Amino acid sequence: MANSEGSSGPVTHVFRGTFIHSTPETALQVLEDALLGVDTAGKISFIGKGENLLELSQKFGFNPSDVNQLAQHEFFMPGMIDTHIHASQYSYAGTALDMPLLQWLNTYTFPVESHFKDLEFAKKVYTQVVKRTLRNGTTTACYFATIHTDASLLLDDFGQRALVGKVCMDRNNSVKHYRETVQESVDETHRFIKELLNKKYPLVKPVVTPRFAPSCTEALLEQLGTIAKNNNLHIQSHISENIDELKLVKELFPDSETYTDIYHKFNLLTDKTIMAHGCHLSDKELTVFRETGTSLSHCPNSNVSLCSGILDARNVLNHKVKLGLGTDVAGGYSSSILDAVRRTLDASKVLTIQNPQHQTLTFEEVFRLATLGGSQALSLDDQIGNFEIGKDFDALRVNVAARGGPIDLVQCKEPKVGNWVSS
Repeated sequence: MANSEGSSGPVTHVFRGTFIHSTPETALQVLEDALLGVDTAGKISFIGKGENLLELSQKFGFNPSDVNQLAQHEFFMPGMIDTHIHASQYSYAGTALDMPLLQWLNTYTFPVESHFKDLEFAKKVYTQVVKRTLRNGTTTACYFATIHTDASLLLDDFGQRALVGKVCMDRNNSVKHYRETVQESVDETHRFIKELLNKKYPLVKPVVTPRFAPSCTEALLEQLGTIAKNNNLHIQSHISENIDELKLVKELFPDSETYTDIYHKFNLLTDKTIMAHGCHLSDKELTVFRETGTSLSHCPNSNVSLCSGILDARNVLNHKVKLGLGTDVAGGYSSSILDAVRRTLDASKVLTIQNPQHQTLTFEEVFRLATLGGSQALSLDDQIGNFEIGKDFDALRVNVAARGGPIDLVQCKEPKVGNWVSS
């Protein structure tokens, strides 16, 4: 590893030990006995070899005795990124998984989400989900809230980097009080964006959020596309999750050739768009994703739990489409991206069982999806995702030998990220 350095401010923290991360070229890179410096703004100032401690200390003006030395079984890795999670559904995660998607939405999801007009209830749930995901190692999350603007604004600065979306939907025949008019949705989206930006949270930004095409009229989709474009905002939604959903989309949008065409028509596919699921996207649709820079969030737990389908993540990657991982709480019963890593590997192996010619994803590749891939999917890879000079030091310090931890080290002398992820 060659010494690398940036032009950042004074170094305030220096760490020495093992750093594990991904690069576009290398799925899993292990930097042993490395030195990493962090400046006053929390950005990575330099990365070098431990053997060059004296030289680096003189160059960057820190005392070698102040270096924070990691223990033998510790390592740093980038914070994990959840590219798709419904904060409002955390209250019933792990239950209500006995129906397919559309029935599940009508029976469980919409009634629960309608309760978020109660701000005290909303504050309690949102505080819990952010604290829990942080404990699970998720340092960045892309959240769906509900249609309630004031409640959505409660998903505020808890110390987690986040994209937060007030849900927009003007079609809902099952729970008719849980929907908006086009004008209400547009006006409240404008208010949500303005008020969230006025809070000036350094880590929390708004994301335009049409729930999914079946819950939105063309008039609303058109307006939301315009809002996102005029304000240069992220966009999030769902696509091709379930076969019955595809049939409904065809009934509601008969003039559109594909599901993807609907979003494309209204300028909702951009290099700042993240679409969840995509289990049943055609190769033609994936080509549109690549050409527009649109990303996919792979939610394997939810895809199986709601019997929606299995995304061929290898095919997505072969199409050069940006791909991250999502928990999709509460369709997914776990709020941990570590679970998403395991389920992604499982799903890929199931596809290989069905077709031995399928190229199974490797652990290293899925580790990258959970970190750098997620940052690319959210167009945040200039800030986070790995340990590059100038990026934020957004990291997890992992001790695989922690007392009471989930794994036992027998012959392992060095940190093994695979043991930890699989435990």
